[in-house]
Amino acid sequence: MDPWADCFVSSREDVSSAFPSTSGKHKDVISQFSAVRRVRGDGNCFYRALSFAHLEFLRHKGIRSLQRFKEEIIQSEKVLISAGFDENSFKHLLNTVVNVVEQLEADDDEEESTLLRLFNDPRTSDSMVQYLRLLTSAHLKNHADFFCNFVEAPDLNVYREQEVEVMAMECDHVDILALLQALNISIHIVSLEGDDEQLAHHVIPEGSEPCLHLLYQTSHYNILYPQPSL
Repeated sequence: MDPWADCFVSSREDVSSAFPSTSGKHKDVISQFSAVRRVRGDGNCFYRALSFAHLEFLRHKGIRSLQRFKEEIIQSEKVLISAGFDENSFKHLLNTVVNVVEQLEADDDEEESTLLRLFNDPRTSDSMVQYLRLLTSAHLKNHADFFCNFVEAPDLNVYREQEVEVMAMECDHVDILALLQALNISIHIVSLEGDDEQLAHHVIPEGSEPCLHLLYQTSHYNILYPQPSL
């Protein structure tokens, strides 16, 4: 039985064990990446994978990177307020995100246990996701002139309320772009989709040099770790 089956985020697994298929795409994943971290497929996987991977990256960079991110998250309150959100509707979520970062700042353990524990606590983990959903929605509204051209809903506000802010709704490309802009980060998405035997690589925003890598397959995201540089 998989000990991580009921978790939101798993420990790292060797990528060759996680993907034993001999297809060309899976061989490419194994050749380019050393490990994968599974994320629960509950409709929130992109937000959860991105936030875990980003915090893990910042933690390895050091305490100053965590401190800068904490200040950016605290300042993001202004983004939500400018989009019309009532502070009382998100303050507890924001406090949870800040508290998670502060626990990582205070953690001297080089292992991943603290981050895994926090992300596998349902209340903490879902609060992180919900805040990122609200931040995504606020960024969409504050930049409506640009994003309104990319949604299929009757209008952007309907899309935000029904597709972005609601938990368990799968993330679309427009949501990904909005959140990355709001957090000022970039990602590399490796896709197993399509009939082509080659992996599809998507860097968002284009031209950036991301340090975060996600694997996309069947509307689901997991976290990837590249092979060590020689």
